[in-house]
Amino acid sequence: MAHILIVEGQVPLGELWKRHIERSGARADLVSDAEGAMRVLNLEPVDLLVVDLALPEGGALTVADYAGYRRPAAKVIFVTSTTFFSDGSIFQHAANACAMLPADTPPDDLVALVDHYAAGT
Repeated sequence: MAHILIVEGQVPLGELWKRHIERSGARADLVSDAEGAMRVLNLEPVDLLVVDLALPEGGALTVADYAGYRRPAAKVIFVTSTTFFSDGSIFQHAANACAMLPADTPPDDLVALVDHYAAGT
């Protein structure tokens, strides 16, 4: 069973994603900030992260970098409500980035990507 870490500052949205991911058979943890993500990454194996690019103070890239160090096989799906990285440059900034989605992506579509990238873990 894949372990998914959701890092989303808007907790109700993160809880929605968590429920959908768990229904697909994966284990999911939800934290609301970079500090919480680092705590989970230190304690448990994580196969995939879903990270809100809008975390304060560059927290999303910090989480991705730390995941690359602590859990090098883990991939990151970034989610954003802005157009800041709409040019695809996120893939130049985070080597473990595998996808970037708008925050209003339907949960079932997010789960399909989670299932795809966590397959085989």
